[in-house]
Amino acid sequence: MISADLQKAIDGLKIEDVYLRGAFAHCSDDFDPKYAPDLAALTVQQMHAVKQSTLVEVEGEGRLLRVFMVLGTRWIEPLREAEDPKVLAVIEAEFVAEYRLQTELAQNCIDEFALKNASYHVWPYWREYLASQCERMRLPRLIMPAVQLPHHRHDDPAAE
Repeated sequence: MISADLQKAIDGLKIEDVYLRGAFAHCSDDFDPKYAPDLAALTVQQMHAVKQSTLVEVEGEGRLLRVFMVLGTRWIEPLREAEDPKVLAVIEAEFVAEYRLQTELAQNCIDEFALKNASYHVWPYWREYLASQCERMRLPRLIMPAVQLPHHRHDDPAAE
């Protein structure tokens, strides 16, 4: 069940665009995934967070909500106690999801939408980008779930 604030935002916003704002992909100097002996032994870590959201006035176009989302995947050597992980490869991207405001919304509605709903629109673009970068870099093929929400989302205990 979704909250009333989130439903107001869903009803009051219309998706306009999703696009890549920036990206970074790199393998460490001593790691060549094409010739690595046991890629399956590596640990894969994921990052997914809403960086910020902003309301902007576009001349002659009205108001837009822009949600900036950062996503990433990194391959590290299996963790051992009391050691910092050795990062072997990383792929990161920042996406922007833009929504047209159909009606005025309170800031708490906008915040909840950015944290709990914008990921549904960005996630397919991240999945495609990650899959194609893995192939280009000869990293292991990753099958990502159909959708994933940011890990820092706030669960509403009243909704349980």
